Amino acid sequence: MENINIEDFKVKGAVKLTDFTTKLPIDTDKDQEELALDKIQKKLSKKQDAMYAHNRHAFLICLQGMDTSGKDSLIREVFKEFNPRGVVVHSFKTPNSTELEHDYLWRHYLALPEKGKFAVFNRTHYENVLVTRVHPEYILFENLPGIEKVEDITPQFWENRMEQIINFEKHISQNGTKILKFYFHMSKEEQRERLLKRLENPEDNWKFSAGDLKEREHWDDYMKYYEEAINKTSTDFAPWYIVPADDKGVARYIVAKVIWEALENLKDITEPELDPKVKANIEMYRAQLTSK
Repeated sequence: MENINIEDFKVKGAVKLTDFTTKLPIDTDKDQEELALDKIQKKLSKKQDAMYAHNRHAFLICLQGMDTSGKDSLIREVFKEFNPRGVVVHSFKTPNSTELEHDYLWRHYLALPEKGKFAVFNRTHYENVLVTRVHPEYILFENLPGIEKVEDITPQFWENRMEQIINFEKHISQNGTKILKFYFHMSKEEQRERLLKRLENPEDNWKFSAGDLKEREHWDDYMKYYEEAINKTSTDFAPWYIVPADDKGVARYIVAKVIWEALENLKDITEPELDPKVKANIEMYRAQLTSK
């Protein structure tokens, strides 16, 4: 596990999703995966505390993938050692009436992390070039000038959205937010097995939605649009990582390692030092406390 090279998953040029595996050919068991993740979790936790105190950088972690690809459980496992005050998770659902009164990026700006903190977007601003491309009729709810019917949505419309997203990410990255984007690359067969498990296991029944089956019918379209979005929006300041997601334990480790190495590359992060005046009087303060 520790020999996994995260650069193997980073998008550096034009890619085809079919060239990427959904399951790494490594022999590990659940205990080994949990042990490897546990080690990196502890390092992440310590570094997160330092970043929080340093109060200059922020992290935006973007998670995208098909239904059942493991995003929710990854958030629970990868970030469970983080100090809760330093990480906020946002799960973006269908835009509500208030959100639809603004441009599509508005609600994402509102959810950006404060300095020193992590924000995790569980489904992201990329839904606006993924779900809406598979279902372009959703665009009509945005009440955009010049868009009266689906036929008014041209290829240039989507090109403009890609450019707007890049500009959004460039703007926040230039102002201190480190962006890491993960696509959970799961096979259609693995999704079928996970959906069946939700139906067959009473404890998991609540997770099942008939809508998942409806979206599954559009699998090929989603793969096409994911590939296009990844190719057009993976940049040096906001890179995409294609994470093999058929094995949840391995996927969690890869994401954690990417975050850890990104934190390690921020060389200016240091623990704050005690004010010199306070430091010079430590013995006096200690004496005051021990005498009472």
